Amino acid sequence: MSPAPDHGPRAVAAGPRPGPINPVITGPVEYPFVRLDRKREALAPPGLPLINFSIGDPREETPAFIRETLAKAIPAVSSYPASAGQPALRAACAGWARRRFGVTLDPDHEVLPVNGTKEAVFLLALAVVGRDAGEARDTIVIPSPAYPVYEAGAKFAGARVHFVPLRSQDGWRFDPDRVPGEVWARTALLWLNSPHNPTGAVLDRVSLATIAARARQGGFWVGADEAYAELYFEAPPPSMLECGSENVIAFHTLSKRSAMTGYRSGFMAGDAGLIDALRRMRPNVGVATPDFIQTAAIAAWNDDAHTADQRSRYAAKRAVFLDYFARHGFHIEASEATFYLWVRAPGGNDVAFVERLLRLGLVSLPGSYLGAGGEGFVRWALVPTLAQCREAIARLEAAGVEGGA
Repeated sequence: MSPAPDHGPRAVAAGPRPGPINPVITGPVEYPFVRLDRKREALAPPGLPLINFSIGDPREETPAFIRETLAKAIPAVSSYPASAGQPALRAACAGWARRRFGVTLDPDHEVLPVNGTKEAVFLLALAVVGRDAGEARDTIVIPSPAYPVYEAGAKFAGARVHFVPLRSQDGWRFDPDRVPGEVWARTALLWLNSPHNPTGAVLDRVSLATIAARARQGGFWVGADEAYAELYFEAPPPSMLECGSENVIAFHTLSKRSAMTGYRSGFMAGDAGLIDALRRMRPNVGVATPDFIQTAAIAAWNDDAHTADQRSRYAAKRAVFLDYFARHGFHIEASEATFYLWVRAPGGNDVAFVERLLRLGLVSLPGSYLGAGGEGFVRWALVPTLAQCREAIARLEAAGVEGGA
């Protein structure tokens, strides 16, 4: 008997679809830089080199001594790094905090290295927001405009988010009295970012102490994102750690301080109970930064001279832009620290102004892309080289771009 003819793959009855995808991923809110990339692709002139002031990725060279340390530390045989990081790295982080802020941290109980602070910021909400029915502390308070990862982490953790739009009349500084008492009563975590991205505003020690006291009285955590603490041009910004570590966890990174964004190396420091919980959580989500990068990080945290060199480079770029903005009628607010300038958009429409800049091959970020309160402002990240900054200003002047338009 001949076999039945083969007519190709047989139709298979459709079965049930796989389970749902987390709606946080499929929801309508996009990461700001994905939206900006679409505009760039549509509006930037082909063939004209782009100069990108939109994202905080320094174009300065990583100092040579850090790169050389890294190269020498690459082993012949690779092993998993310990999730708590090398003791020498924790000690280097604590030593830097002592020199920079005058605070004493226990390297074994109050410091935890991380794979860049972006990952650590995202995961913090998962550690502090309970998922049990009736959980009283289910809210994360975020001053806005803000680094978008604060909100993303909160949503993946199933938390409610309470935004506090920052205001020009307050100098773009967070005021805890603007949060209703009933919100504080259900707050698990307050995100505090000083020096502030995107505005460059800085909270003084009195303000930090007031917020720390509110957290201890109210029973919530303060996530103090201090990624830009070393990028200042006058007085060094203080740290929340100077107000004590109880209820506080601070985040520091080598990305901006040492031009090491691609190394993904930072640390968390603060409340020993929370650090212990995060140390127990870490093996479930990954391992530490590779040991050879940790060795480079030790060298970076132990040296302060190269950070002063980095500041001088940003100061030079800042000076040429401040001069341009002053000559052409632009209004700048806050911008005390960080490598950002917070600039009022001509006509008050931040998106339209950024679109105009894209047609000149210049990429900056609409303030409204970073949340409520940012409307009408544009964030300029002074990360291109000094030569590129001068080229950008030449394009602006050639096009007759004015701040009062």
